[in-house]
Amino acid sequence: MGDETPEYTVEEAIAAMGFGKFQILVLAYAGMGWISEAMEMMLLSFVGPALQSAWDLSSNEESFITSVVFAGMLVGAYTWGIVSDKHGRRKGFIITATVTGGAGFLSALAPNYTSLIILRCLVGLGLGGGPVLSSWFLEFIPTPSRGTWMVIFSAFWTLGTILEASLAWVVMPRLGWRWLLALSSLPSSLLLIFYRVTPESPRYLCLMGRTTEAIDVLEKIARMNGTELPCGTLVSDHQIELQEKGNDPSEDANLLSPRTENAIHKGIDSNIGGISSLFVLLSPKLVRSTLLLWVVFFGNAFSYYGLVLLTSELNNGNSKCMPTKVQSQESQDVNYKNVFIASFAEFPGLLIAAATVDRLGRKLSMSAMFFLCCFCLLPLVFHQPEGLTTGLLFGARICITATFTIVYIYAPEIYPTSVRTTGVGIASSVGRIGGMLCPLVAVGLVHGCHQTASIFLFEIVIFFSGICVVLFPFETKGRELSDTVSSPKHIAESA
Repeated sequence: MGDETPEYTVEEAIAAMGFGKFQILVLAYAGMGWISEAMEMMLLSFVGPALQSAWDLSSNEESFITSVVFAGMLVGAYTWGIVSDKHGRRKGFIITATVTGGAGFLSALAPNYTSLIILRCLVGLGLGGGPVLSSWFLEFIPTPSRGTWMVIFSAFWTLGTILEASLAWVVMPRLGWRWLLALSSLPSSLLLIFYRVTPESPRYLCLMGRTTEAIDVLEKIARMNGTELPCGTLVSDHQIELQEKGNDPSEDANLLSPRTENAIHKGIDSNIGGISSLFVLLSPKLVRSTLLLWVVFFGNAFSYYGLVLLTSELNNGNSKCMPTKVQSQESQDVNYKNVFIASFAEFPGLLIAAATVDRLGRKLSMSAMFFLCCFCLLPLVFHQPEGLTTGLLFGARICITATFTIVYIYAPEIYPTSVRTTGVGIASSVGRIGGMLCPLVAVGLVHGCHQTASIFLFEIVIFFSGICVVLFPFETKGRELSDTVSSPKHIAESA
């Protein structure tokens, strides 16, 4: 009886409606979250030295302010990924925005070092939800233009770093670090204000069996974009999978019976949440992609934050190996102008990513940029004139910005909807470990007069990350997103 009724998936509906006004609004909201995360991360470069002077902190105490943020992000990225896969994308990012905005503002009122550490750890916990917003936005984009629009989304991070550098340049000399912390929490507050008008991902709703709600969202997209939904009945990948199994007499009859929405919901829901999600990510179909992705995220974060720190470390006289006491005195004098200018290195990286991600593909674009980054850093094994050092680090930061941008496009594309934010969240957590270790290991080597060893360490990490990209099992350029690990699309691409 139902054979005569045409069917369509969320992927096909979004492709038919195209990218329009609706997606622009979704981009603006998700981009605000990305700006918030960038500003909260960038301010660590300014607040640490100011607090070291104001509260007479040791170097270890100053470093710990940064470390606890990364530690919070490590926990948050895993936690919020599971929450959004189990309870919805909207619930995931509203909790993270509340935690980030609230703890960020309260940090400005912290009366002592201990309370500040606790609040900054909570800020990191909230910032760990960044992958939820990127996955949410991804699920509204038509396949052909997904790479380009995800690069545009990534540009909000660069905008956030420049905005924070500008804010610090104006606020810190006049009003101090408390005002910088308070003003930097405003973007997270804007997420709370506009939360009520944000839609849930129709792909997630369809996967959970909430087809009526998914159709409501799709109809809203069609109205705002001035287009129409395809004719027929909305189905999920999981329903198509069951139908195909139903046509195969060798399949277990028990797999054929659960055809109602509630049964589909229970079948999918049992696959997500907690430890079971981790088992899915490490299942035979996903384990290779997952482990390689973890290495690439670690290498990317280690290299990105390392290059940001080295930009100041190798240009402030430390490369001449000054005594530690002199170094610590100079480190308190932050050159806001230089940090502001260095932030613009990310724009060429974004342009390169935008130009290559949908033409050359994710894998080739990423691997080429990793290897080019190695080439830029190689001369710094030996001390170079300041101008050449700045130019080489500028070029390396362009390359690593491009790889960071592309991996945040590739990561959610390789995972099905049922574990997408959990997969990206755990990979992001592994990246946070790289961010935590980088100042302790790589920059510590520079402070210890071991610039050659430091650069060699970056070379090894970046080159190995490039090799891992080459070993990824498949390219995602032009590939439709899948809903479940066992969906026909995912099996075909993983083969």
